[in-house]
Amino acid sequence: MDITIHRPEELTETHLGAWHRAMDESPEYANPFLAPEFALGIGRHRGGARVAVLHEAGQPVGFLPYERTALGTGRAIGLGLSDCQALVHRPGVSWDVRELLRACGLSIFEFDHLVAEQRPFAGHMTGLFASPVIDVKPGDGGYAQWLRGAYPGLARTTLKKERRIGRDVGEVRFVFDERDPRMLRWLMRWKSAQYRRTGRMDRFARPWIVDLAEHLFRVREEHFTGVLSVLYAGDRPVAAHFGPRSSTVLAAWFTAYDPDLHYYSPGLMMHLRTTEAAGRHGVTLVDLGRGDKEYKDWLKTRELRVGEGFATRPHPVAAAHRLWRRPVRGLRNTVLAHPRLRAPADRLLRTAGTLRTSRHGRAERRTAP
Repeated sequence: MDITIHRPEELTETHLGAWHRAMDESPEYANPFLAPEFALGIGRHRGGARVAVLHEAGQPVGFLPYERTALGTGRAIGLGLSDCQALVHRPGVSWDVRELLRACGLSIFEFDHLVAEQRPFAGHMTGLFASPVIDVKPGDGGYAQWLRGAYPGLARTTLKKERRIGRDVGEVRFVFDERDPRMLRWLMRWKSAQYRRTGRMDRFARPWIVDLAEHLFRVREEHFTGVLSVLYAGDRPVAAHFGPRSSTVLAAWFTAYDPDLHYYSPGLMMHLRTTEAAGRHGVTLVDLGRGDKEYKDWLKTRELRVGEGFATRPHPVAAAHRLWRRPVRGLRNTVLAHPRLRAPADRLLRTAGTLRTSRHGRAERRTAP
């Protein structure tokens, strides 16, 4: 196996074509986070972004996008943002993990959403986790008919709330592929406020993530398109979702809604409307991403498995990095896996978020003209 290393922007049309063919030939690699367009987007903002290209008989047959630090530690590209990771390859291709890491100049490679079918990495996984998905079957009728057929338990309540918001706020309308960039900024403001309320790290407080989202919003390719969907009541945006799609898979990425209208369950409406519309646009699978959320249990039709872990080769830096990172991940997974621990932790984060939001509001008022 011959392995060459490239910056994402150095990939040739031959590389990109081979990468796209590998995605098309294996359903497990159809996720848009595995497309070269996502790696190219990350590469615009992360100087350590690289792609290992595996060759057989002189032809590119496999692609591993990753990020490398100056110390030689590596991680899946977009770790913390990407909900699907893999070495994308043609059927039948295999590799030696240590040889791969050596070629990449890595002592360790960290991942947290690795496609479970990546057999060479199997011995390096520290855990397997459920990643809920929706198998989309487009209906012959309209949204209401599809909803009653796909989710009979949710249909009555959801349609009742949609009629109510239509009376109270304005006629409900949905745009699956909204091209107004102002709506993307609206979504990011909502999401930032949600992160602060719930005590989570505000991803959109990082300028490079804002720039990345705006760049991906403009990408319009077969294997990667940034899709912004917006639910309106009259002229008022009620909820929005932004995520990438490939030719067959839509990734649920950032969803947020107007908190003043929370009693109408606009977030759930958003997911249902997006799923139905995605089916009409050729999507066969909506990937909800790893994580235990009540709405995911309501919506999922089955679960995929994704792996978390560290691929290593003998090196003191790898040992030190793993000793530092593994307990942190283990503690987080323990809390998330046990409702008795997760609920108090969530309440603590929300309390901290309320205090942080309150301080943020007071600071804004003090600096207001």
